[in-house]
Amino acid sequence: MAAKTLMADSVRLILQHQAASGAYLASPGFLHYQYAWLRDGTFTAYAMNRAGQHDSASRFYEWCGDVIVRHEQKARAAILAVQSGKWDGKAGNELFLHTRYTVDGKEVAGEWGSFQLDGYGTWLWGVSEHVRMSGEQAIIDRLAPAIELTLDYLAACWPLPNFDCWEEWGERIHPVTLAAVFAGVKAMERHLPERASELALLADRIRQYVLEHGTANGKFLKSVGNHAVDASLLWLALPYGLVEVTDPLMVKTVEAIEQELLFGCGVHRYAADTYYGGGQWPLLSAWLGWYYVRAGKTDRAQEILDWIVAKQAAAGLPEQVQEHLLAPEQYAAWIERAGQPAVPLLWSHAMFLVLAAELGLLESGT
Repeated sequence: MAAKTLMADSVRLILQHQAASGAYLASPGFLHYQYAWLRDGTFTAYAMNRAGQHDSASRFYEWCGDVIVRHEQKARAAILAVQSGKWDGKAGNELFLHTRYTVDGKEVAGEWGSFQLDGYGTWLWGVSEHVRMSGEQAIIDRLAPAIELTLDYLAACWPLPNFDCWEEWGERIHPVTLAAVFAGVKAMERHLPERASELALLADRIRQYVLEHGTANGKFLKSVGNHAVDASLLWLALPYGLVEVTDPLMVKTVEAIEQELLFGCGVHRYAADTYYGGGQWPLLSAWLGWYYVRAGKTDRAQEILDWIVAKQAAAGLPEQVQEHLLAPEQYAAWIERAGQPAVPLLWSHAMFLVLAAELGLLESGT
């Protein structure tokens, strides 16, 4: 009953905090997250599709398209700089498209790294998933200018170092980011037959790069040259599909995540995490549960879902919980610097819904 209540509450909360523009606020109660990310928002839209809330997802993807077209000149300038060799490797946020925006589509300046490619690959994958689940094929035509521009941008920029999904390590190349680009490019093959051959070749190049440079000792790496384990590596299989759930590389990666980052049912981002003391992230726990369902470990996935339900605060699911901190000495400093941790986090609610759907608990229209 508690899980069913949280499912309904999660859908209502996401709808409540979807702006009139279609953007999803990452966390309405946390000052630093009162913006919209392409990556977080796409996973939220994906969850809404799985809950039967196709109009909400459609509105988000329309917002993405509007934002990308709005910044077309910047994207074209970045493409030209990279292709012509005029980019000196130093310019970052000021040259490339940002990863987060205000709900009305303006770039957000700040100390966090803004040049991230994962959101642009993820939104393309998400649009395709929206079509598959909703049947709204016409959205491809409506978003064609933004889709084509995004593909051109990714084709030019995918080999470049850029910030990872945690807004960190901007000088490195990350397998998860490349998997997001792979998924977006691959997803558009079926929708753009005139570019299908080109996109298939690009996707294959990206996949081969990851397999050649993003692995060591039989598992995936946090970034090229960095052998640390990161829970986001789960995304290479689900949902990005760069490898199958049963691929030996993924199996060994998950074993490393379990050994280094899983405590009880709570999953940490990575072992050196100090953000708010390096707590456990419900959304990553849900991701591991998603993997367990696909790997046939449904009992373990159900345990994780129950654990997430138990972590709901009065305002909703948090970004992270503090029952097991990797760097407890850093927690108070983050509170003083940025306030209490983000609650609610729409992405946490979204991944809870995805796990519930995977377990067959989420009814369309919940």
